[in-house]
Amino acid sequence: MEIDIISEDGNPMLHRTDVRFEIVHDDATPSRLSVRDSLAAKLNKDSAEVVVHKLDTKFGMRKTVGYAKVYESPDFARDIEQDYMLDRNKIEADEGAEAEAEEA
Repeated sequence: MEIDIISEDGNPMLHRTDVRFEIVHDDATPSRLSVRDSLAAKLNKDSAEVVVHKLDTKFGMRKTVGYAKVYESPDFARDIEQDYMLDRNKIEADEGAEAEAEEA
């Protein structure tokens, strides 16, 4: 699996960088988690800081185009991203927020 970065757009207000990338793969479309780990390694980030939003493979092609958000820290990712997107990317939700919700 080979990842090429197409574009990187900084978003300082949300403490992240929006990344569009292209993957050339030999087998089936790679899983979201393997893409997240490979992208994090390429960008020298922790995998908990990378949230893969979209993977699009055209039928019969060995090329996938994707979109991810790369945060400055995992805490920013937990604060900003929706819970279902954190679940898809296997990023643990903030336990403090859940405890406060249960108390209320």
